Amino acid sequence: MFYSKYEELFWQLYKSKNEADIDRLIDERPDIFEQSNWHPLGGIPNNIGVVKNQQSNPVAALVEKLTNSIDAILMRKCYEAGIDPKSPDAPRSIESAIDRFFPDHKNWDLTDSRSEQARSIQILADGSRKDTSIIIYDDGEGQLPEKFEDTFLSLLHSNKNEIHFVQGKYNMGGSGAIDFCGRKRYQLIASKRYDGKGKLGFTLIRKHPLSQDEVGKFKNPWYEYLKMDGQIPAFDIQELNLGLHRRNFNTGTIVKLYSYDVTKNPLFLRHMAQSLNEFLYEPALPITIVESKKRYYVKQRGQANVIFGLKRRLENSDYVEDLFSEEVTDKRFGKTKVSVYVFKVRAKDKNLKETKDTIRNVYFRNRMQVLFSVNGQVHGHYTSEFISRTLKFGLLKDYLLIHVDCTDMKLEFRSELFRASRDRFREGEESSYLRQKLGDVLKKGQLRDIFKQRRNRLALENVEDEVLLKRL
Repeated sequence: MFYSKYEELFWQLYKSKNEADIDRLIDERPDIFEQSNWHPLGGIPNNIGVVKNQQSNPVAALVEKLTNSIDAILMRKCYEAGIDPKSPDAPRSIESAIDRFFPDHKNWDLTDSRSEQARSIQILADGSRKDTSIIIYDDGEGQLPEKFEDTFLSLLHSNKNEIHFVQGKYNMGGSGAIDFCGRKRYQLIASKRYDGKGKLGFTLIRKHPLSQDEVGKFKNPWYEYLKMDGQIPAFDIQELNLGLHRRNFNTGTIVKLYSYDVTKNPLFLRHMAQSLNEFLYEPALPITIVESKKRYYVKQRGQANVIFGLKRRLENSDYVEDLFSEEVTDKRFGKTKVSVYVFKVRAKDKNLKETKDTIRNVYFRNRMQVLFSVNGQVHGHYTSEFISRTLKFGLLKDYLLIHVDCTDMKLEFRSELFRASRDRFREGEESSYLRQKLGDVLKKGQLRDIFKQRRNRLALENVEDEVLLKRL
């Protein structure tokens, strides 16, 4: 088959399994990868501070990529409906966008309907278990090659700040994943516009390798992207087989993160799904996570799971004993909804230790036991320290998950609460006030009664159990 030079390069990049493969390709093709073809990301020569000041966790950085994919699909739906996303006719929230653009979304409670929708956003593991690369696909709006530098490759442009039904605002969150891509920070981006106009454009991002002369001149390297012949390389396509789950690529976006910093664990499919569910407490759209047959550790099981958030898993869990919610209204921050999940001490046929280990590994693998979310995405969290020290419910510290929905908080308070990276709190007066207020509400409410009931029940059943619980 004859490939144009751009098409050939795309396949060479896409089929590369890890950072070492990209290194070899760059060494073999100095004519393509000469330094004059590389340009600073965002048009900012000193951009390392922007990229590195993003998510502090590789899973949280992946969540930003998936959030961008959700945004892209909602944008596509808006364009297809003939609506300007910035106009008054556009939805004013993510929830209203789902209601308008996906009128049958309640059917996603059914396995087949949910699985079909989830194929629109996919996260795939590639390469070996010891050196995993990650591919993210969505069939969203996509971009023309000439728009790459204003979208995928820009930093600090407020492309979405006037669009109310998407999460993104600063156009930099998606860059956070770059810092977890091996040592060289290779990332491939390819995209074609949803309406079929234009070509498939693509580029490679990397950390600039400082030469001997540059080492003495610059304090830090920077991030840069590839152009060829003065433009984003592109070629015509109708349909590509990119190894996606039950579909080929026609339009949308593909991102490949080489040698991504994920846990070196043969149970990638299960563990990554659990971690993503934690950070995506209630995503607007379901997502498929896929692992190839060559990588998968159990031959008899499927290679694809659907991620649809921790909330839905908790609501159908055999490990949850009590669930209640409280509406909290405050003059300073407005209103929020607090949901509390209390886990069983023993579940199914497991003993105390087995139950506790399962709860920890499945529901708060990342030690996130008090979750603060906006539009379903977790923006900050507390560990069990909040339960044992602030609430002083030590007996429940391993059996409690609390969710605080910050979506309807006053904007001025919320903007001071979270960092722009959307993965942790901004330490300050607002975060301290919220912690104190949340503690006061939970210590006096229904949770206090549950704590007393569990303490009394354990005392009646077996004193040794209470001692053991405290030691575990």
